[in-house]
Amino acid sequence: MQNEIQLFKALSDGTRLRILLLLLNNGDLCVCDIMESLQIPQSTASRHLALLRSAGLVDGERHGTWMYYRVIEERTLGSAVLASLRQYCSDLETAADDNSRCKKFRSHKKRHTMSPNE
Repeated sequence: MQNEIQLFKALSDGTRLRILLLLLNNGDLCVCDIMESLQIPQSTASRHLALLRSAGLVDGERHGTWMYYRVIEERTLGSAVLASLRQYCSDLETAADDNSRCKKFRSHKKRHTMSPNE
């Protein structure tokens, strides 16, 4: 039962819920994408991602300087909760605003990281 308690504690914070919705709607994101989309500092994003990771909801992988995070969707209570979040919360105004900022930032970032030959 401890895993279930940790899962629901992780979901009890608005910032962590917004991060999960952002990851569910946009796939793998680096910390800079999350920071910009939610308009939060790096330390805040990293702290919340660490809690989501310890609850078994997200996993991270280092690519150079940045950590990229993704949702872990396994056959557990967590996957059922994530499916419900995707279905019932993705259309919330806050989630829509976060997704819009994310798409805009990622588009801007992609344009500025392309080499002249691409």
